[in-house]
Amino acid sequence: MVRTIKLVLAILLFLCLFDMPYGFYQFVRFVALIGFGILAYKANEQKKQTEMVIYGALALLFQPFFKIALGRGIWNIVDVIVALGLTITLFRKNEV
Repeated sequence: MVRTIKLVLAILLFLCLFDMPYGFYQFVRFVALIGFGILAYKANEQKKQTEMVIYGALALLFQPFFKIALGRGIWNIVDVIVALGLTITLFRKNEV
């Protein structure tokens, strides 16, 4: 389940680099909030505090209710960094 969440989030974040309708970005924010929330919860269950804080912070960053206006260029950079980070963690053996 964790691997699937990471893969789906990474794909969605990479798709954000393309010119998509505004509703798609809203959808990504909701999915990211839920996905990163689950990942934070799973990390907490495994006593991985650093990963829990990272996933919790990402859930807050992507949440759709109080939007953080960074501008398209910076959001693209954030999307790529987060998607790459998620992709890298897919290949680790000791994962959350």
